[in-house]
Order: sequence, then structure tokens, then C-alpha cells
Amino acid sequence: MPDVLRQEIATQADTWIVKVGTRVLTSEDGTLNEARIAALSEELNTLLVAGRKVALVSSGAVGAGMGQLGLKKRPSDLAHLQAVAAIGQAYLVQTYDRALRKFGRHAAQILLTAEDLNDRQRYLNVRNTIHTLLELGAVPIINENDTVSVEELQTTFGDNDRLAAMVTNLIRAPLLVLLSDVQGLYDGDPSSGSAKLISTVTKLDESTFALVRDKLTGLSKGGMASKLVAARMATSAGENVIITSGKQPGALERILKGEDVGTLFLAQGQAIGSRKRWIGFTVRPRGYLVLDDGARRAVESSGRSLLPIGVVEVQGHFKKGDVVAVRDRAGHEFARGLTNYSAEELQKIKGLRTDAIAATLGYHPYDEVIHRDNVVVTS
Repeated sequence: MPDVLRQEIATQADTWIVKVGTRVLTSEDGTLNEARIAALSEELNTLLVAGRKVALVSSGAVGAGMGQLGLKKRPSDLAHLQAVAAIGQAYLVQTYDRALRKFGRHAAQILLTAEDLNDRQRYLNVRNTIHTLLELGAVPIINENDTVSVEELQTTFGDNDRLAAMVTNLIRAPLLVLLSDVQGLYDGDPSSGSAKLISTVTKLDESTFALVRDKLTGLSKGGMASKLVAARMATSAGENVIITSGKQPGALERILKGEDVGTLFLAQGQAIGSRKRWIGFTVRPRGYLVLDDGARRAVESSGRSLLPIGVVEVQGHFKKGDVVAVRDRAGHEFARGLTNYSAEELQKIKGLRTDAIAATLGYHPYDEVIHRDNVVVTS
């Protein structure tokens, strides 16, 4: 039976971002499951026929490469992983394109690194390209550019769940669907047999994350922790998220009908603008500021600018105009913003009143460390 709230969300969502993970797309031996891609492509076409625009964030390049090369074991070193991914990515997109062409659709490959979204101009170029592809009725197949992404150089997204949330914010898609190998978020360990599926999460806070963390080691179980991070990124910007199983046929069609599928994470407040999405949920911060309790309340609850008197610690190497994270004394990040001062300047004026800036630096370009128009509360 359709759920009224879910039906309303599905009806109003004109653009969907769908993310599908490796475990959904691959067989037990780790190679690409082409039958699953064919079924998924048919579901994507159903959304398009219903008048929705849809972009797919897809893993599976390594699995596709393993199958093409006849490998029985996933490579462990970076060079071979990147080579296998390069071979597999071409085959992965070809497989999607063949499946979609049966319905008169085209697959369009988009490979991204974190730097493509960190840089404002490149970010806008990616957004324009995706919007144009959607207008043409094509299905963008988006993945990380594994061939050039190197973690040590901070060019990776971490995982495709996070990339999917970034793409959701990039094009302001009202709905993000994360297709997993489990039904959704449970109130306990899904393997226990006694845990129950949570239908709706109205507030994604630390108690929600606690459901998927081992109480002894603090290690996440499976990929649910990363999916919750992605859900928080999207819902904090005002969009809805559904996590459900991608192994059961018809999941997307059931969501389209408003049925109670998986776990729905409701948008937190009103949708925020594109520029603030880029500041708060896309750009990798170059450093962070620690605030006293009064400054935190002023920024987080009162929507005020950050003044130097409220800054108690400065970490990182950043310049004017860079994005920095904002934390409380306990180390909890609650906001991000564009700084008016470099790290070197802030080390000198932290904790000072604004009327002392000129005497300390020899100039006084701004009263605010971060103006309220350039700050985004992220938690």
C-alpha cells in the first residue's frame, strides 16, 4: 500500500540520483553481474517514462575489469587496482549503454575526482554538463576516476555514497536513493534475526549512527555508516534520502509508487542554495577553527557571523577565501565557511576584539573571520 508521505516525496521529486554499490552489481566471484545491470536499466527507464530525470552513481569498475581479465582475486596494490578499474570502467559503461539502448536511451560516462568539485569553476562545469545530459534524456553514469585518484593526494571522495550525496547537492536533486545489499537501516544487527527495519528517520543524529557501530571497537559494520554520512549530507541541504536493497527487483518502481520501501531519511528544514551546498558539503576544508561556547551558539543557533574573539584554536594551512571547518571545544564539527583571513593572520588575531585587529596586523580588512552569508551549519 502507498504511504501518503512517501507518495508525496516521489511525486514532487522531478530529479533522482540513484547510487548502486559493488555488492549489488557483482556476483559472488566479484565479477560484474550483467543481468543485474539489465534489470536496473529497465527500472531507470521506468523512471524516465514517468517523467523523472535520473543520474546514476555506479560502482563496479574493478569487478568489470576482473571479469574482462579473467582475474579470480581483487588486486591489492594501487597500480593494479587502477589498471583493472580502467579496463573495467569502459566495459561497465558499455554494459549500461547496451541495456539502455533497448529503450532508446543513451548512457553518458562522467568520471570525477574530488578536485573537480573542490574547484568552483570545474564544479559549475560539471553541474552544467549533467543538467544538459538530463535535458537530452540521457542517463549520466557517474563514478570516481579511479585511474588518477590517489588518497595521499586527497583527490578521492572516500566512497561512492559520499560522491552520490555530492552529486545530489550539485544539481539540487530532491531525492537520493542508495541501493545497498541490505533492506535499509535496522534498530540492531541485521544478522541477529531480531532486529527490525526502521521505516522513517526524522532526525539523523548521533543516536542514529550508534545503531550501526560496534560498541566495543567503534568500527562500522558493512557500508551502512558511510550511507548515513551521505544521507546526512543530503538531508542537511534539504533533500530526502532512501536506503533500500538493490538486489530485490522493482525497488525503484516501488519507491515511485510511494510504497514503504527501505528506510526514508527526511529532509532537515528548507533546501539551501547551490553556493552554500558547495561550501558546506562539497569542498574539502583546508583547515579548521575551534570556537568557544558563546561563538558556537552565535554561529549555529543565531545565524551570526564569526568574530575573532570567539576563535580559540587555528589548525591547517589556508588562505583568504578557502573553506574551513568550524568545531567546538570537544572537536565536533558543526559548520563550514569561507574565511576572510589566512591561517597565519588568524593565529595572531584569535581571541581578540575586532577593534584590536588593525593594531595587531597593521590593517583591518574585515570585522568578521567568516561572514554569516558565507557560513553553513552542517550538523
